[in-house]
Amino acid sequence: MLRDMSAYSSDQDLKVTDTTGNGVEVDVATNLLNGTVRLSVLWTQEIYLHPDDAERVAESLLRAAEHGRHIADARSSGTNPSSSPSVSDPS
Repeated sequence: MLRDMSAYSSDQDLKVTDTTGNGVEVDVATNLLNGTVRLSVLWTQEIYLHPDDAERVAESLLRAAEHGRHIADARSSGTNPSSSPSVSDPS
């Protein structure tokens, strides 16, 4: 049986949860087909972060933006974006 595949690759190094302890998480992912960056706040509409966690989210977004630019540039030039550096797990 085939598993549903996602075009998004999440940053598996980003482990950030809400300071209130209610289990809210942040996910940053890059679309491997077109380079779009997705920022998800899971289980709620807002999240409260410690300053260090906010910095980790910002760094993850910068990595995803760089990866996304590489994919979009490769796509527009007709080269294979699969040779680009991976953000991690395709989920």
